[in-house]
Amino acid sequence: MNIHFIAIGGSAMHNLAIALHKKGFNITGSDDEVFNPAKTNLSKYGLLPEKTGWFPERITEKLDAIILGMHAMKDNPELARAKELNLKIYSYPEYIYEASKDKIRVVIGGSHGKTTITSMIMHVLNYHKIKHDYMVGAQLEGFETMVQLSHDAKFCIIEGDEYLSSPDDRRPKFHLYKPNIALLSGIAWDHINVFPTFEIYVEQFSVFIDLIEKNGSLVYFEGDENINKIVAVSKNVIDKIPYSTHVNETKDGITYVIHGGTKTPLMIFGEHNLQNLNGARFVCNKIGLSDEQFYEAISVFKGASKRLQLLTKNNFTNVFLDFAHSPSKLKATTSAVKVQFPERKLVACMELHTFSSLNEDFLPLYNGSMETADVAYVYFNPATIAHKRLKEITPQQVKEAFASNNVTVFTDSEMLVKILLETNWKDTNLLMMSSGNFSGINFKDFAEKIIREK
Repeated sequence: MNIHFIAIGGSAMHNLAIALHKKGFNITGSDDEVFNPAKTNLSKYGLLPEKTGWFPERITEKLDAIILGMHAMKDNPELARAKELNLKIYSYPEYIYEASKDKIRVVIGGSHGKTTITSMIMHVLNYHKIKHDYMVGAQLEGFETMVQLSHDAKFCIIEGDEYLSSPDDRRPKFHLYKPNIALLSGIAWDHINVFPTFEIYVEQFSVFIDLIEKNGSLVYFEGDENINKIVAVSKNVIDKIPYSTHVNETKDGITYVIHGGTKTPLMIFGEHNLQNLNGARFVCNKIGLSDEQFYEAISVFKGASKRLQLLTKNNFTNVFLDFAHSPSKLKATTSAVKVQFPERKLVACMELHTFSSLNEDFLPLYNGSMETADVAYVYFNPATIAHKRLKEITPQQVKEAFASNNVTVFTDSEMLVKILLETNWKDTNLLMMSSGNFSGINFKDFAEKIIREK
């Protein structure tokens, strides 16, 4: 198979390209910009384009298929050439389905927690040496890439993102997978640029439920009223399995799950992760694993990259990194760290970086989302707002939106870094939250500077 990737530098796209290369396919690709880690990963396999840009002359009838990334524009010259030649064009979720349509597809959806839940399931299967294909949105220990497609795996575990599939396919990605086993973790409005009202956003999850294969299964978080409503009215003939927060206790900074008179220590923490864990358990049960097998494996699960990831620590300070950027994620993650370390102060920093978070109509949803932190810093880069062609917002607007006396707003990343480095970190934890990098922070290096004794 000869497959060309338009916008090969995307996170999912470059991992899919590598997965198909490892499967033995001939892969080429183009992009107008490729950043790390994609640049390093593609280079390792000889897949990094020699030049950046679009080259329609590379699109020929010798290609068996085109995979189109969301980063490309509708008027992309390579896309136009592919259409002229009537080549088969897939979005990457469309191709994932095509490659897994004869497998048992497990799709994890929801506004939050889906990367962690997908990672938990993959970890448990890997621990018990159960071969499976997968597509997940973060790097996971024990897995070289974020995508794997094989000829013989029985199961395919897929993180089901609700964002659009491609410039040519405006369907949410998770509508294309048609799961046999599905999970929904919760619904909290996101992607305001695509789903302008909450009602339209919720409808996408209703459609997802209806697309579960007949006689399939839906595992869902019963603590979310929006999910309860759409599950109740769905007429799809499927097994509906509710889950809640796993019974647990925390002692001396370690969280234990309690089951059948047994206490199993975990390497992760936070109420949201105890919900994620319980949902993953029910999915693993549907796959065929016992509770005993699940608890044995999950006890050594360290978490996915940038999901309450412990960057470094000393005797007085832990530095965490999390992908959190939406209001519900901020609230859950900030609260999790404060509850886990009640004797320590918490300094929480978040970056407004996504289209939704920088939209003045969306900002009020952040009300109280960081109130559990002792000190809360919110950063945004006005240049990012200009790049996204959004209406300007002011630091005062942001402070009023968060509606918490502990919040200070920054538009200068260097000033924020300076203040953090000058902070006394004795008996104080730092939590950094963003889908970006605070305009250039190397998180690992920065964390080491934080814990370095002054």
